[in-house]
Amino acid sequence: MKLAIIGGGNLGTAIALGLVKSGTNASTISITRRNLFKIDHLKKDGFALTTNNIEAIKDASVIFLCVQPKQLSHLLDEIRSSLKPEQILVSTITGISTEEIAQHAAVKIPIIRAMPNTAIAIGKSMTCLCAKDADEKHLSVVKNIFNKLGETLVIEERLMKAATVLAASGIAFAMRYIRAATQGGIQMGFDAEEAQLIAAQTASGAASLLLTRESHPEMEIDKVTTPEGCTIAGLNEMEHQGLSSALIKGIITSFDRINNIKK
Repeated sequence: MKLAIIGGGNLGTAIALGLVKSGTNASTISITRRNLFKIDHLKKDGFALTTNNIEAIKDASVIFLCVQPKQLSHLLDEIRSSLKPEQILVSTITGISTEEIAQHAAVKIPIIRAMPNTAIAIGKSMTCLCAKDADEKHLSVVKNIFNKLGETLVIEERLMKAATVLAASGIAFAMRYIRAATQGGIQMGFDAEEAQLIAAQTASGAASLLLTRESHPEMEIDKVTTPEGCTIAGLNEMEHQGLSSALIKGIITSFDRINNIKK
């Protein structure tokens, strides 16, 4: 199966590199970019690099649209006549609905909207998918691709903006916790590198416990807290200072913002 990635920016190249790391042959992936010198370093990995979008999609089974929102209409005007009904369009473009893509494409073709996060570069993405004019077979093809790059979840399209906040912006929210924990570690006596390692690995371990055991956070918290212990004292102080409330308010504020962004 040949893949075409239209837009070799940070996300497009992360998808390509992640797929190769998971076992996909780089020679089956075409990547386009207007300024090829910016992705020239990918030549050594065996990718087909080109500025010609039509050439890239010609034999591709799956076409990834990884351009900026403002570039979409021009791109689809360019490739519209070369699209085939048996191909699958996968859009990673934030804020652009499958209906808008279908209108610009002006040809009935399976369209799947994907919202990964930056952890896709290391095969740890949380990717949410929704579809238009796509059946289970089409979804299965795209899910299998993104499953090589982390976890996937098929959702209703009305939830895609929420997924952007929870999964994509969520990376930044989690990073801010790790940074704060690191600063606390430094204040207790660790040097910066040690504190960050402890904080980051602990956060990774906490997430892995939930994913592996399929348990609830409070169940895992109860295993760490003891009567009159230091953990419950710290947790209660964090709650008194509004930790959970601040996180929820931050997430909802991001959601309000994404719903009011004008294209």
